[in-house]
Amino acid sequence: MSDFLEKAAAELNEKLSGGGFDGLAKLQVTDLGAIVLDASGARVSDDEADVTLSADAETFEGIVSGETNPTAAFMSGKLTIDGDMGLAMKLAAVLA
Repeated sequence: MSDFLEKAAAELNEKLSGGGFDGLAKLQVTDLGAIVLDASGARVSDDEADVTLSADAETFEGIVSGETNPTAAFMSGKLTIDGDMGLAMKLAAVLA
């Protein structure tokens, strides 16, 4: 299991601790694996989800740290979204 994924899941759990996200989303990190997020938090997993956000590790690192705006990453083509776009926007608001 990737140290990057474990660290990212821990950081995402801190961001999600205030609640506000009740969907099922997956962050697919190119060549490393995936993190699934739901109402109970984030965990390293490749389970099915209602929306999948895919990007490289650098892009996700920026999103998780707050340095990269998820919407800007999507508009620039660095982040792709497959599935429920409304849920992706809700997740972006929680991560911002």
